[in-house]
Amino acid sequence: MKKQRFTISVYSENNVGLLNRISGIFLKRHINVESLNVSKSEIENVSKFTIVVNTTEDWTRKIVAQIEKQIEVIKAFYHTDDETIFQESALFKIASHLLFDERQIQNIIKESNSQIVTVSRDFFVLAKTGRRHEIDEMHDQLEPFGIMQFVRSGRIAVTKSEMPITTLLEDFYQDK
Repeated sequence: MKKQRFTISVYSENNVGLLNRISGIFLKRHINVESLNVSKSEIENVSKFTIVVNTTEDWTRKIVAQIEKQIEVIKAFYHTDDETIFQESALFKIASHLLFDERQIQNIIKESNSQIVTVSRDFFVLAKTGRRHEIDEMHDQLEPFGIMQFVRSGRIAVTKSEMPITTLLEDFYQDK
């Protein structure tokens, strides 16, 4: 089987230690987590983990099955990139004088559809939301000018198809 990128969505109760146990599942199988984001979900008191891995579908299926064995996990799903709509966000901190002295910086901002978040005497901060390759491209364009700080979020994603999670949760909470 060939490796490909999968987005794993895990719906869970918000309990201490779950992230550690989930990461242990990947560690035991020597599978690197490319991206991780945890946030509240569309359902009250339910967290959503969005995990990106590059592995085979067989391994992904086994990982999801192991994750679902965790007591706090309500349900886990996996999807390919074609089955999801996804984005990442990044912040770039750049020396302020470049904003005014380098015309190319202004062109990069305009062409990348990024936003200036703040400007101070010493630095300005750009925000960029998009696909990983778009953020990488902007990073490569800004790097020759000097990036003071850079940070990227994990992937956030929604599925193109309907997710049955609300129905599953109603059933889950009725059983409790």
